[in-house]
Amino acid sequence: MPVIKAIGIISKPAVPAAAELVPTLMRWLAERGLAVRYDEETAKYAGRQDGMPRENVPEGTDLIIVLGGDGTLLSAARAIHSREVPLFPVNLGGLGFLTAITIDEIFPELERAFRGEHRIGKRKLLEADLIRGEQKVGHYEALNDVVVTKADIARIIDLDAHVDQMFVCRYKADGLIVATPTGSTAYSLSAGGPIIFPSVSAICLTPICPHMLTNRPVIVPETSTIRITSQAGDHEAFLTIDGQVGQPLKKGDQIVCRSSAYTLMLVRPPKMMFFDVLREKLKWGER
Repeated sequence: MPVIKAIGIISKPAVPAAAELVPTLMRWLAERGLAVRYDEETAKYAGRQDGMPRENVPEGTDLIIVLGGDGTLLSAARAIHSREVPLFPVNLGGLGFLTAITIDEIFPELERAFRGEHRIGKRKLLEADLIRGEQKVGHYEALNDVVVTKADIARIIDLDAHVDQMFVCRYKADGLIVATPTGSTAYSLSAGGPIIFPSVSAICLTPICPHMLTNRPVIVPETSTIRITSQAGDHEAFLTIDGQVGQPLKKGDQIVCRSSAYTLMLVRPPKMMFFDVLREKLKWGER
């Protein structure tokens, strides 16, 4: 990794811990002669007026500090788009599967990163195209998942699923999750999906409350192309990317998912391995 000269900061809004941390962090970075770019939320915490839109923060930076939880990290992942800029995720409370660095660890871990001694975890992204008729009307990239869910209160929807032109089935369910290994510990886990080790080259299809109890999660190779066709009426189904962006669907809309050419780089604590995170976050028993 190149020498770190410029830092970006992206912060979750309305977090008391961030209001205490950000001014100290800004001084600490300034003392080391680092250029700093930050979003509008970070500027508020620092008492400044020069914050910028989140998508502009990564430009020209060598490392981006993300202050918040997994939701803030997902937003930051969209902001960097295809730039190969590592994210330094700091957990400011909550579950935080991806934001494993604590407030107490932030400065020692930053020092480690500046010395080039940090550990980088690479996470594969999933891209999704929304096809309406013969036209592509949307393109998205997801770190966690691409989800099609019902839009009405108490109605299941019909979704046809294909993997590499092979028909899987017509799901009658509240929805369907297409998850990356990273996303296997998010919505998919809540819907009964398996936990997938981050380096496994796979994609998981997890139905949400299927009408047929025999509809179980299916793991397919990372090289697969997954096509979901909504058979629900117009605006009766909704497409969501990482739980944060999306749009209503029309009958016959197709969502085509495949592994992205891009990977997200996350700075990981040197002594915190994947199963350590599971034991801590899921309260699994210790030895």
